[in-house]
Amino acid sequence: MNVIVVVAIAAAITPSLGKAGGHVLKTIFSSNLAANGVATTPGGRMFLPIQPEKPGEGPEVVEVRDGRATPYPDAAWNNWKPNNDGHGVFVGVNALRVGPDGNLWIVDKGSTGVDEPHVPGGQKVVRIDLKTDKVVRTYELADATTPTTFIDDIRFNGRYAYLTDAGKPGLIVLDLESGKGRRVLDGHSSTVAHSKLMAEGRELRDPKNRPTVINADQLEVSPDGRWFYYQPCSGGMSRIETRYLDDPSLSDAKIAKHIEHFADTPSTGGTAIAADGTIYLSDIDHLKILKISPSGDISTLVSDERLTWVDAMWIDDNGNLLMPAAQLNRRAAFNGGVDKVVKPLNIYLMAIGAKPVRR
Repeated sequence: MNVIVVVAIAAAITPSLGKAGGHVLKTIFSSNLAANGVATTPGGRMFLPIQPEKPGEGPEVVEVRDGRATPYPDAAWNNWKPNNDGHGVFVGVNALRVGPDGNLWIVDKGSTGVDEPHVPGGQKVVRIDLKTDKVVRTYELADATTPTTFIDDIRFNGRYAYLTDAGKPGLIVLDLESGKGRRVLDGHSSTVAHSKLMAEGRELRDPKNRPTVINADQLEVSPDGRWFYYQPCSGGMSRIETRYLDDPSLSDAKIAKHIEHFADTPSTGGTAIAADGTIYLSDIDHLKILKISPSGDISTLVSDERLTWVDAMWIDDNGNLLMPAAQLNRRAAFNGGVDKVVKPLNIYLMAIGAKPVRR
């Protein structure tokens, strides 16, 4: 019997408002939980991927219900413990999205962090039917990964899903019909982090004082499905037509010939794309949200000191941009072993008048 446990650690919907350069930021969720993403349904349900402070302690995925974070789809899926395998349980969720099919898709990296070993059955994509709140399919990714893989995020394009590998730089093309994954652009320069990862004016370092390296990370698909945009966490952004990624007969060398440099982006926590093709991107070094036009022109949407490491953003059906300020750069793993996170952590909303695209 699965018991649903409500996480009630300073989590509440709040009407807090603040001005940011003429724009109004509204705090829509405040919690001690570190949410590095957000996704909503047209009906207003909200889901968050969580980064627990310690492995196996706290939920990996929650739904915000009546202002509180409830483990989703149930407590059992959020009850992984160290030394156990990853079958039927979340080990280390990195991302989630409400897909074009209306289902919730969850990316499990299968480990507890960078440089940590993968557990059997841990690396996967889990699809949940939001009408029944039941898992309907699990896509195992072990055959498309390496020992240093760090599966990061996912986007969709017809029968294919694309995932970034921030550990072993490259991309994964997942055939949603067959369930088979295929690696592309392994080690290609466009997937490799070349610049320093900067946040709040300083370079990020690990507990051993080594530079933090996050390879292929952010990704988006254009509203018409033609273009795939991607970048390492430290920028810049490349693009390629999806038809080249989707063709299994092409070698990496042939695919690479079609890569284009798209924009000189900064260190980035997360992105979102609107129906008009505008990409919204967080500048984690200067605490800004930037706009990138379909032609690659960059402008500033909003600048605010509260936007600390805004991660995977979301455009809802009411034309709002949802921005989870995850403060990941202040965590011990990215801060030389010292935790400087200021709680509570917030998810902000700003009206931008854009229409969402489910990719």
